[in-house]
Amino acid sequence: MTASSTARGQTPSLDPNAPNQPGLASPALPPKAAPVSAAASRRVLARPRVLLLTAEAADQPLLRRYKVKPTVPDSLTALREVRELVLAMQNDAYLTASADEMRWSRDTVRVRVYVGEQFRWAYLRNGNLGDGLLTRAGYREKFFRHTPFVPQDWVKLQERILTEAENQGFPFATVGLDSVHLDGHDIAGRVVLKRGRVVVFDSLQIVGNTKTKKRFLTKYLQIFPGQPFSQQRVIAAAQLLRQLPYVQLRAEPEVRFAKGRARVYLLLDDRPSNQFDAIVGILPNSNAAQTGVQFTGDVTINLRNLKGGGKQIGLQWRKTDALSQLLDAQYVHPNFFGTPLEVAGTFNLYKQTDAFLTIKPRLQVTYPTARAGRVSFFFEQRSSYLLYDSATYANLSQLPENIDSQFNSYGLNYTWNSLDDLYFPHRGYLLTGQGAVGTKAITRNSSIKEEFYSGIGLRSTQYALSLRAERYFPVKRAGVFLLRVRGESLINPRLFTNDLFRLGGLNSLRGFNENQFYASSYAVATAEFRQFIGADSYAFVFADQAYFRHDIEKDQYNDLPTGLGTGLSFRTAAGLFQFVYSVGQSGFANQSFGLKTSKIHFGLTSRF
Repeated sequence: MTASSTARGQTPSLDPNAPNQPGLASPALPPKAAPVSAAASRRVLARPRVLLLTAEAADQPLLRRYKVKPTVPDSLTALREVRELVLAMQNDAYLTASADEMRWSRDTVRVRVYVGEQFRWAYLRNGNLGDGLLTRAGYREKFFRHTPFVPQDWVKLQERILTEAENQGFPFATVGLDSVHLDGHDIAGRVVLKRGRVVVFDSLQIVGNTKTKKRFLTKYLQIFPGQPFSQQRVIAAAQLLRQLPYVQLRAEPEVRFAKGRARVYLLLDDRPSNQFDAIVGILPNSNAAQTGVQFTGDVTINLRNLKGGGKQIGLQWRKTDALSQLLDAQYVHPNFFGTPLEVAGTFNLYKQTDAFLTIKPRLQVTYPTARAGRVSFFFEQRSSYLLYDSATYANLSQLPENIDSQFNSYGLNYTWNSLDDLYFPHRGYLLTGQGAVGTKAITRNSSIKEEFYSGIGLRSTQYALSLRAERYFPVKRAGVFLLRVRGESLINPRLFTNDLFRLGGLNSLRGFNENQFYASSYAVATAEFRQFIGADSYAFVFADQAYFRHDIEKDQYNDLPTGLGTGLSFRTAAGLFQFVYSVGQSGFANQSFGLKTSKIHFGLTSRF
């Protein structure tokens, strides 16, 4: 039995969505046998078949390139293999390829394949498109001159042209071939764009329960009335809105067109984001001569979206041990002078017992984008001062481990976020990288002998690098598996203890005291499993594995501390309550897993 053989006489279609495949329109079926039961019929169709392909001698080398399976499990698979072969040849510019004949026997299917000639572009010229638009769409004349006519390439060019048009105010544009000329197997034509009516943005319309002002969102999303319509800006709006912690996007933005204008509807609701945290830690007393425990604390106040304008004020105070304290303050001002830029100022103060005081102001300018993430440029000044009185340094024979210094640096920060939820993510990535370079200046302290400063460079170039990467995996219905790597590194010819990073505690390495380790460089890998028992409540277990180096002159070492633990976080009427129990093991700190060195942290986070 033979299938229709009209393929050779047909004109090849230029529509890649309707390839020329007459040989597959009604493929030859297996020969009919005597009537049998349905079960027996299924057994016949399921019999393995040998698939034999034949073609003209000149076409055999080409046919072998497609690597069709020589044996198939049943008749339906045989039909599918032949169909995929014909479509693959048509996608490679053999537009008249077809399966002309299929002969069925008990265990063999013989298929005669017609390959035909490969169609080529004679040329593809610019019809009425501007050269700039066609170039941005990726058109190059050499790609469409004496090259195979690959339907998929033509489809991609059309899509890119339409994308450029709809981002320049022509959302209803159409593109096609004009003046098509077929000379043998050479195709020539002109690409023509019908732009349709020009469309401009009308306004933003906010639907939902939110105090966020339209004026702020207009500047943040860069969608202004009278501006040419851009589908790219509409798509980017959804991604940019998901980066705001104080609004929740209920659905994708909707666009309605009328009389040459496009009105964008944003379906938003306010989300509790103003934050008040109070965490209390109970630790064994660090002074071996005293018994009992000591308390640490962490209080955070964060006010977001002030007066609906996206501004933010934050304040955090932490008491890391009996004599050490930390203070952080932050102010964020979005849409600075009507631009998409976000300006932020931060201030950090750290007092280490009675040894030194470090202050660190920072000014940062951020450009948030939907596709490329957030790019920030910053200037930071880090100043450290000794607190001991002059009598403390009277009997020194060398420079102390801490020193007066100032580090002025310029840097670049990059953040990319694809998390499905900023507070309780179930899937997605978070990547943050930062690099800074500047000049470190050591200041002479009048209480320290001047000769101790000889032989060291009072001015040197210093580099600071940091990286944080997180990946969240959903596990079955309510589980989430978190993998996280974070680290920092400080590069300078001469480092002192008050220059170093501080590691340890609930926010960095669980199972250890706050800021227990001083490191010139470190990395912490975390594996954590969370089992959600509600929208914002979960139990979790975790493992933290760290590596750090302490590179101080005459005091160099490294360690591999490990932290293990479990915890529970759940919603209460007063806020989000969190309880964490952890143990740690470290060779340098002479600490092993055990109840005596375990750490308990509990706290309450209230968002309003």
